[in-house]
Amino acid sequence: MSASQFLAARDLLVRYRDDYDRAVREFRWPELDRFNWALDYFDEYATNNAAPALRIIRADGGDTSRSFAELRDRSNQVANLLRAMGAERGDRLLLMLPNSVPLWEVILGAMKLGVVVVPATPQLTPSDLADRFERGGVRHVVTDATGAAKFEGMTARFTKLLVGKPSAGWRSYAEADSAPTGFRVDGVTLASDPLLLYFTSGTTAKPKLVLHTHESFPVGHLTTMYWLGVKEGDRHLNISSPGWAKHAYSSFFGPWNAGATIVVYDSPRFDAAALLTLIGRAEIATLCAPPTVWRMVISEDLSRYKVSLREALSAGEPCNPEVIDQVRQAWGITIRDGYGQTETTLVVGNTPGQPVKPGSMGRPMPGYNIDLVDADGRAGDSGEICVTLRGKRPCGLMVGYLDDPAKMAAAQDRGFYSTGDVAVRDEDGYITYVGRADDVFKCSDYRISPFELESVLIEHPAVAEAGVVESPDPVRLTVPKAFVALRAGFTPSRELALSILQFTRARLAPYKRIRRLEFAELPKTISGKIRRVELRAREREAVAAKISGGASYAEADFPELESVRP
Repeated sequence: MSASQFLAARDLLVRYRDDYDRAVREFRWPELDRFNWALDYFDEYATNNAAPALRIIRADGGDTSRSFAELRDRSNQVANLLRAMGAERGDRLLLMLPNSVPLWEVILGAMKLGVVVVPATPQLTPSDLADRFERGGVRHVVTDATGAAKFEGMTARFTKLLVGKPSAGWRSYAEADSAPTGFRVDGVTLASDPLLLYFTSGTTAKPKLVLHTHESFPVGHLTTMYWLGVKEGDRHLNISSPGWAKHAYSSFFGPWNAGATIVVYDSPRFDAAALLTLIGRAEIATLCAPPTVWRMVISEDLSRYKVSLREALSAGEPCNPEVIDQVRQAWGITIRDGYGQTETTLVVGNTPGQPVKPGSMGRPMPGYNIDLVDADGRAGDSGEICVTLRGKRPCGLMVGYLDDPAKMAAAQDRGFYSTGDVAVRDEDGYITYVGRADDVFKCSDYRISPFELESVLIEHPAVAEAGVVESPDPVRLTVPKAFVALRAGFTPSRELALSILQFTRARLAPYKRIRRLEFAELPKTISGKIRRVELRAREREAVAAKISGGASYAEADFPELESVRP
């Protein structure tokens, strides 16, 4: 019964793919009791299905594919091996693998067993892993040789499964080759049972533990499928590192909910030209990439590359208007922004077939009611983005923070989940991102959005990326300061700083002007997001210590700039 309700909800969104108003009006989250997506949906869809489910193309020329039927049988073997190793329903398994076929096999196999997966990026350090063991209650680990080295000396007891060449103390993943291809279910999976335990990327604080269920991510990502616009049989390419929620969004549940082929480009380092060549050669229909990748892509001459893209998407952070304009001019398609968090599925997005307003990340997805709540708790046209909990709770919302259950309980008492992001909504219902609540600041009593200023900065031909934060000021309280990373071929200098300041002055209102600028490498989380919290701390320390010079400049350093009082 649960599987049929899931399919009915999915089919409605497929049917109204280009009719946003009707999808919102008619969509209802399925009422689920017992549900295991891997068994009840994936295995049924995969039976005797020779269509490609996964294709991994490597930079060295390697090309590996698996059909839905092959992944069904192989994940059964992996589930049987994990069971033989002692993995039981409710146990937590840390999965740290690169984009390789076993990554998908293990997720499916663990799901069938009822084992909770703790996704981990291969970029984690031993101290990161120790924290995950301590706070995440990990009992099993699946990794490769590179990852195994990071567990040396760890005192926690856990079972170890190694992908690749055998190693002392680790069981070999190759043992799955001789395991049965049939799988015996040993218990009931409730839709409310835990499935995934994510550690957030920690842009402003220590990573939080986000718990999702067999309902919240597999079913919740129906909204992601809808936003992607992916169709059965499409080749969908997502640029994302394993270990983060975005990987589950667009390299697992979103495309497979539609019956599409997940395509992965596995490269040791990012190469925009190679990626663009692959998009054409592999006949990619839908492409999703974070703004950082899109910014690097437009550094190439896009007109030189023939692509068959039907949909271009961006998520993780807002995509800058300059990037969207350049892609549209070259390929005639518009990058559609989408918004979600580790704590949710896709919540707001520009959906297929609908008008895209410059700068807006779109409208609430089917099944989500969104309020913008001000500091006094009133809903209006500006404020913090909040998922309304009145009526039926959205399927795609997490259970809560495992390490801070009181926080989620308090949110539910207020009747909404607060995202921590600030936005404005126009008369047509389109929502435009302003910034993290922690990142937005005031200058002379004017509210400043770092993202808006950063979008202007990257229009300058020398600027690759920028992070804007507040800098303490005795007159205005704070003023905008830009930390700027340059494109290849440009060198920090007084002349370039002047050029950038003049460029932004011509495009920003006086109260928004960037008053200080520093050439610097931008600190980022391991998921690639700019850590403005670190830039703010650095700037406060520099101002307190009266540190200046070097690659740091202020308006006062340029007498040739006309002084304009805001």
